Amino acid sequence: MATVKLENITKRFGDLIALDNITLDVQDQEFFVLLGQTGAGKTTTLRCIAGLDTPEKGTIYLDDVSVNDKTPAERDVAFVFQSHILYPHLSVYENMAFPLHPRKLSAEEIDRRVRDIAQMLHIEHLLLRTPNQLSGGETQRVGLGRAMVRRPQVFLMDEPISNLDAKLRTEMRAEIRWRQRELGTTTFYVTHDQIEAMSMADRIAILEAGSIQQLGTPSDIYNHPANLFVAGFIGNPSMNCIRCNISSTNGELHLKLANDTENDNSVTIQDARTAKVLNDKVSNSNTIFGVHAEDVIVSHQAVPNAFQAEVYSIEPLGAETIVELTLGTDAAGAHTILKAVTAPNFEAEIGQYLHVSFVSERMHFFDKTTGNALF
Repeated sequence: MATVKLENITKRFGDLIALDNITLDVQDQEFFVLLGQTGAGKTTTLRCIAGLDTPEKGTIYLDDVSVNDKTPAERDVAFVFQSHILYPHLSVYENMAFPLHPRKLSAEEIDRRVRDIAQMLHIEHLLLRTPNQLSGGETQRVGLGRAMVRRPQVFLMDEPISNLDAKLRTEMRAEIRWRQRELGTTTFYVTHDQIEAMSMADRIAILEAGSIQQLGTPSDIYNHPANLFVAGFIGNPSMNCIRCNISSTNGELHLKLANDTENDNSVTIQDARTAKVLNDKVSNSNTIFGVHAEDVIVSHQAVPNAFQAEVYSIEPLGAETIVELTLGTDAAGAHTILKAVTAPNFEAEIGQYLHVSFVSERMHFFDKTTGNALF
């Protein structure tokens, strides 16, 4: 297998900087996910690794050997595209065997590899069919198998399951991850779907406008977002990020949300570590408060260190219910919304007032100007 290292990679298309001095280090046998919105530079990164695009600056290493001057064929990587284009006149068997012919393998070795991978992907019964006889999920498996038979050093996967329906995407996420563990092949996977990234990755790099915003395990990124962009991008629903005021009274720090004068949306900051950091770092009016929806606690009864907020909308989702609360309106009349995840049997009505509090050790704070997390 192989390691992949990108060192200070910059790629331009005319005046557009697609990749801006990015550095990444993918470990041997790691399932590494590059996550970002459309246009962030994800596919360009893959194309540079594969040798299909040439960076203006920086070095790409496979197993600590620079491959900048190597052709795509010399890099021994397999590119799995978003749309699996199979040769329509060839059978599934012939499609899977096709990349092995230039390697001058024996007919017996080709047959063994194709049948081994077909069995692994549960498509051995499809080998005599043609592409027009396959379902979407079967086509995905054949396309994946065609890459796997090569036994490359690295798999490069460009949103390979984004065209499938939700149920099949869920099945294929598990399938791809399982097969990658079975083969132990280093995998560089790009997607815009944060559920894919969180459920599949050993580590995630979040890319925005050609720059890496954060790199870490799914747990690290979810629990410790580095900035407002990451906080707003990860999670479903994404983190609540609301402007706030922080004040001190008799040695206690008080958090007031949305600078709102209509309601008393304030709580005391009880976590000692959080209070210490805020005392040292926070400007009174230059702070954004962040909290995951599952760390917002709503109740019909009064609870300590809580305020009241009006129910704005309710979204029953089966396994959970999302309650949206309004914290008041701004100068333009727009509502400031706070989302809470509740149990599926939680009952509330629009217009009703609920008591709202937060998990004290799960509160996040960001600098309003830079967007960076304060701690």
